[in-house]
Amino acid sequence: MFTGLIEEIGMVQLITKGSTSSQITIKATNIVKGIQIGDSISTNGVCLTVTNLGEQTFSVDVMPETMRNTNLKNLAKGSPVNLERALRLKDRLGGHIVSGHIDGVGIIQNFQREENATWVTISTSRKLLKYVIPRGSIAIDGTSLTVAYVNESLFKVSIIPHTKETTILLNKKIGDEVNLEVDVIGKYLEKLIFFEKEENKKDSINLDFLRENGFC
Repeated sequence: MFTGLIEEIGMVQLITKGSTSSQITIKATNIVKGIQIGDSISTNGVCLTVTNLGEQTFSVDVMPETMRNTNLKNLAKGSPVNLERALRLKDRLGGHIVSGHIDGVGIIQNFQREENATWVTISTSRKLLKYVIPRGSIAIDGTSLTVAYVNESLFKVSIIPHTKETTILLNKKIGDEVNLEVDVIGKYLEKLIFFEKEENKKDSINLDFLRENGFC
């Protein structure tokens, strides 16, 4: 579990690609001091397990499913990545609850400056946008941000100078992919509501039930 508060920008040092999987070695100066093999690291918002450690590097294995559904497939040697270690129970939850399980990708459509802030416009599928609400939380490449605007095809966030300096979001270009994780609470509520509706349908007597049991 993570908070969406990025601790460090790492740099991809080496990528060893299989046919559909990958092993990535990342250079980082701060977070490697406090991690062990087997620990979870949010890398551009993706929860990955540390498999090897160096003095200023760590390695992770990326399975085919993750490669298909995240922007990790676009990484190359020298690519910057957002990094966050897993949350400890005694830590402050300064962002929001982030699982590191990516729901899909978005495409950067526009950057617009407004005094000390930068608006970022991101398009994504309607399947994900139904979970995105104004003033709600969303993780973009692992960064916890507040949604300022949303419609049927896109949403907008506003980036303060601190976030600009400590994450990779404003280093990206129009057309780049970003990993998106919507607020987990909305997904659980939807599942519970629709599950309950389906269970109620099974328990009710209706025309389908009567036909299936030979009454009509």
